[in-house]
Amino acid sequence: MIFDDIDKKLLHLLQQDSKQTNKELSLKLNLSVTAVYERIKKLEREGVINKYVALIKKEKIDKSFIVFCHIKLIQHSHEYVVKFEKDVTNLEEVVECFHISGDYDYLLKVIVSDMEAFREFMVNKLTSINHIGSTHSMFVINEVKHTTAIRV
Repeated sequence: MIFDDIDKKLLHLLQQDSKQTNKELSLKLNLSVTAVYERIKKLEREGVINKYVALIKKEKIDKSFIVFCHIKLIQHSHEYVVKFEKDVTNLEEVVECFHISGDYDYLLKVIVSDMEAFREFMVNKLTSINHIGSTHSMFVINEVKHTTAIRV
């Protein structure tokens, strides 16, 4: 899909605050409310806008302990990869999982309340997944930048 300048600005505005009304957006874009509505619908239909979510402040819900876990599988067979990916998607503490290149096979972003909760997660959940050969965890000291916005 080719984006014109208005699409790009619209996507930027929606990523900043998706609760803006079409009227508010129309004033910022110098378009009619109908034109804004049609553009948003087109972006949704094309799958550019995947969904709308509420971003929660981790500290307010006592989930500010962030850990990145490298995972190495014991084998790279299709069966092991599929099983691991299925199992890891069911772990609520894992908010992101990436199949990566390099020394490890996966990178997980885990969010829990504290070190004790992370230990519980590791001992009772993550290590119970079959086919994990090794893990390496890194704890976040300070979150320097966090955004969900993607520049178009």
